[in-house]
Amino acid sequence: MKVIYSDHHVGHDPQQFIVRGRMKRSNEQPERAHRLLQAATALGHEVVSPEDFGGGPRAAIHTPRYLRFLETAWARWQELPDASEEVMPNVHPFPGQPASYPDSLVGQAGWHLADMACSVGAHTWQAATWSAHVATHAAQLVMEGERAAYALCRPPGHHAYADRANGFTYLNNAAISAQHLRQKHDRVAILDIDVHHGNGTQGIFWRRKDVLTVSLHGDPHFCTPFFTGHAHEIGEGEGEGYNLNLPLARGTPDAGFLQALTKAHDAIRAFAPGALVVALGLDAHEHDPYQALAVSTAGFSTILAEIARLGLPTVLVQEGGYLSEDLGPNLSSALSGFTGAA
Repeated sequence: MKVIYSDHHVGHDPQQFIVRGRMKRSNEQPERAHRLLQAATALGHEVVSPEDFGGGPRAAIHTPRYLRFLETAWARWQELPDASEEVMPNVHPFPGQPASYPDSLVGQAGWHLADMACSVGAHTWQAATWSAHVATHAAQLVMEGERAAYALCRPPGHHAYADRANGFTYLNNAAISAQHLRQKHDRVAILDIDVHHGNGTQGIFWRRKDVLTVSLHGDPHFCTPFFTGHAHEIGEGEGEGYNLNLPLARGTPDAGFLQALTKAHDAIRAFAPGALVVALGLDAHEHDPYQALAVSTAGFSTILAEIARLGLPTVLVQEGGYLSEDLGPNLSSALSGFTGAA
């Protein structure tokens, strides 16, 4: 399997992350990608540098004003008196209330940065755009005949909406990949197995019937992003019935995860997509810092083998999975399970 990777992510190292009111360094650190790359290369997979696909793929998913904000926010922020090193919001529009797009950069930060886990630094735009190129390149390889490709994306993407960043993510790599695949396939499915609900992906395709979104994740009653990911969320308009959430109880082990995966597979087979995007989170692991679910290292091999048995051209897009001694072994297990069953 080809591994698509760019080291343009390295300069993106967010230092501001609010957890229960306390400031700390983000869990989404450059070392994540280094460990994942080491694990993939140790398995003998070929590493490929992505092409620059220009702005088209991201513009097909994200709004023009959001892209302008991401590209220019840091430099503009530095011109403000007594500004911090990273752009971070301190005010947000009220949901469900009339709101106008602000002229103030401070207001724009509150509009486009949904939480305290997506600060924008000097190299965030470069990292995010090349992460999107990684996902697009993997999709392009699959369109050209590869059975599967692994997009080693950093920063991750599945929390990013069309118009806002959220939860360590800025550009929605899985959505960009799926939209690119739509050039060849009438229907594409996205299967998200990250421990957190793929809320941005759900939002992007909420009213569309050409992309099925399926997410297995920690129940939002106890797990971020809290406000989305419930089973009753099925899409609206033309998209009604094309969004499936499978929330899992705290501490769900391999067997429970695989049971939910069977339901996901039934939905995907009924949809009959031409290709599949897997939002490959490894943070469902029992020893991940979040410890919301309890999938074992061996369990990732079984899960990815089951996904491979769908028999679809597949783009594996890296999402979560945070720093621990198990991160590399978890990816090794996942990729080995997929390639062994494909």
